[in-house]
Amino acid sequence: MKHAKTSKAWMKEHVNDFFVKQAKKEGFRSRAAYKLLEIAERDHILRPGLTVVDLGAAPGSWSQVAINKVGVKGKVIALDIIEMIPLPGVIFIQNDFREEHAVKQLEENLGEQQLDLVISDMAPNISGIVVSDQAKSMYLAELALAFAIERLNYDGNFLVKVFQGRDFDAFLREMRAGFKKVVIRKPKASRNRSNELYLLGLGKKD
Repeated sequence: MKHAKTSKAWMKEHVNDFFVKQAKKEGFRSRAAYKLLEIAERDHILRPGLTVVDLGAAPGSWSQVAINKVGVKGKVIALDIIEMIPLPGVIFIQNDFREEHAVKQLEENLGEQQLDLVISDMAPNISGIVVSDQAKSMYLAELALAFAIERLNYDGNFLVKVFQGRDFDAFLREMRAGFKKVVIRKPKASRNRSNELYLLGLGKKD
């Protein structure tokens, strides 16, 4: 009974959510689009001609934002473990980023091309066990950071979702070691009750 009440409360909030309504109105696949739009506008991380990899891309709202910003001269490669409805101009790879062959597929699509931006909104399946969920989330963030450091151009940028918790400070130090500047962002579209934050590494170090 309690679960049913919680589900009803969530559904009511979701239906009445400003960003949900706005996403439907503007044709974005989810409200998450507004998180990237706000950060991109504030920190100028998306512009025409850039090559971008979107990790944890489904249902595709971040890829929508990215391809709109980079245009026909840019390139967006999206990856997710679950299926994503095709988006014009976006290369989609359905694979598990935790597996080596997923990274190989990304590299095959990139060829010799270096990346300008890696964006990651990856999150694990939530179990409700806070310590376990935090560890799984941080593992995905670590993998995304390792990929970004390996494949980004000098001065490239990296945006990643993390959750505040036990390993947050250590991960922040890792990012600071790899980028000239690291900033913390909490977009308006990120729900207040959520402990998610976005870390933005600006200017990959040589």
